[in-house]
Amino acid sequence: MRTSLEYDNAVVAELAGEHDSNLKKLEEQLECEIGIRGNVVFLEGGDTEVERGRALVAELVDLIEAGHEVNAETVESVGSMMAAGGGRAGYAAEIYGDIVWEHRGRKIVPKTINQKKYVDAIRNHSITFAIGPAGTGKTYLALALAVSELLAKKVNRIILTRPAVEAGEKIGFLPGTMLEKVDPYLRPLFDALYDMLEPDRLTTLMEKGAIEVAPLAFMRGRTLNDSFIILDEAQNTSPEQMKMFLTRLGFASRMVVTGDITQVDLPDIRFSGLATVVDILGKIPDIAFINFASQDVVRHKLVQKIVAAYKHYSALQQ
Repeated sequence: MRTSLEYDNAVVAELAGEHDSNLKKLEEQLECEIGIRGNVVFLEGGDTEVERGRALVAELVDLIEAGHEVNAETVESVGSMMAAGGGRAGYAAEIYGDIVWEHRGRKIVPKTINQKKYVDAIRNHSITFAIGPAGTGKTYLALALAVSELLAKKVNRIILTRPAVEAGEKIGFLPGTMLEKVDPYLRPLFDALYDMLEPDRLTTLMEKGAIEVAPLAFMRGRTLNDSFIILDEAQNTSPEQMKMFLTRLGFASRMVVTGDITQVDLPDIRFSGLATVVDILGKIPDIAFINFASQDVVRHKLVQKIVAAYKHYSALQQ
């Protein structure tokens, strides 16, 4: 079967990508031949493959016409989305059209179906748990939403926290100020914030207390009102720490708890606050649980394969 699709020259150029990188990725995804002549896209192969290719090209064209940058990563993401049963035509454009935050012309958007569900869950629930492997955007998307709500004055402050799971050295004996002591634990959060805000603006917001980054132990005894609170690496909390954190929730606040129960650094996974929280809170209204899998990893494709391989290995050991 052979079919041809005609679009504007500018759209076709964007679809092809630099040095035809998008076309190469499309051929990998589609298992059919794809080529461009002028402003016409040609697809040739089996009926099923060509029809799937036509649908995928149409989704990518929708993204391009909506002003989104389409690169090889986008092609792979949209292809995976459709393979997973993304649904109706235009679904990918709908997901990518949910711009969580934009900085220096770079748009932070959901890139998988589960990421879209996650973003919607945070917006519609007071507490959201995101559980899954590294690279699925759990912390990054939550931070983007937090920055968006802070600058839109929907909340008065962002509070970011992590359990400081120590490896030999006690925080109290390390040199420097409190912030310098906990910096190694909290550095990934700072890195993400620098992706979303200018350094001067971030410094100003932190000096004013509008953005607070602190270890989990500093949450005890507080009531957090009008805040967007993120607990990262929650698999390393104890059940008591998890209860302490969740009960800090104040009025007009929302909480996001992220973690990967396969990456527990505690001596015994049974004592992880994240591992037990679904059984304890799973039926309470206004609390959402989003579970990510290896197909939601949006880092290098090899990361997906690494995550899947470790999951398979762990299953064999049980």
